[in-house]
Amino acid sequence: MKNFFYQILHIALVILIAPLIVGIASKTRSRLLMKKGPPLFQPYRDLLKLFRKESTLPENASWLFKAVPYGVFSLSLVAISLVPTFSSDLLFGRAADLITIIALLGTARFLLSLAAMDPGTSFGGLGSSRESFISSLAEPAMIMIIFTLSLLARSTDLSAISHFMMSGQVGLRVSLWLALASLILVAIAENGRIPIDNPSTHLELTMVHEAMILEYSAKYLALLEAASHLKLLLYLSLIITVFFPFGMTSPDKGIASLLMALCIYLAKIGAAALILAFFETLVAKMRLFKIPSFLGAAFMIALLATILLFVSRSL
Repeated sequence: MKNFFYQILHIALVILIAPLIVGIASKTRSRLLMKKGPPLFQPYRDLLKLFRKESTLPENASWLFKAVPYGVFSLSLVAISLVPTFSSDLLFGRAADLITIIALLGTARFLLSLAAMDPGTSFGGLGSSRESFISSLAEPAMIMIIFTLSLLARSTDLSAISHFMMSGQVGLRVSLWLALASLILVAIAENGRIPIDNPSTHLELTMVHEAMILEYSAKYLALLEAASHLKLLLYLSLIITVFFPFGMTSPDKGIASLLMALCIYLAKIGAAALILAFFETLVAKMRLFKIPSFLGAAFMIALLATILLFVSRSL
């Protein structure tokens, strides 16, 4: 029963704070650029405004165009429900496999690409091709990261990995830091953040994710924006769970431990949003043809992490 309560609390928490993380990152980036910036709660206002609006659909759109936002949001919510945040033993913990989470996100991206091309507009096709191009480069790096972590913890289960990291058996390993660096690069690319993409612009020459959802409006756009917020929170939580799992609790501990774990998780995720905003002020949006070099570096770093792990085991 406690596992069920913790799982419901986990889902409610991620839905509640996902827009706030985007708001913190936007506000911090604006402040660092000496601008006033939008309010912290602007993403909540945008979602509420979109849900209240009347939707308009492209003339050639089929049922797929309307169904995909619900599917993308559901898949994103299921994926983040599997990532431990404040507790390492959630009800869905047995299904919290890294490969499952990546497969869910890949399915959501595939559905969104299909829906973007459904109306037959040029922007949808452009965005889909660019998104597929970027994801095809990011996935090999992600596979190598999973390979490294599974070799260390002898499991792809997130709960097992976080338990292993907290146990102190891992020690100081160069492979882990390399895997962390590679995962950060992949997270930036998969979430369309600077320098890969700029979610605040709608320029034809540069936009990727925004081109895919350009034809959506009202509640359909709100669902896709909410799914995008959840995806960013998922990657930040994934980094925290795997590499900084301290402060997590479990259902067999008391309410004081739960409150402490919630506070620590919120502090860690807030710090991650601030670091993301700080990084985005230091770099500029890169040209599309330079993205392979960026993600190629992520793959090589992850590959080096795996090789170093094998070498250190054989010594």
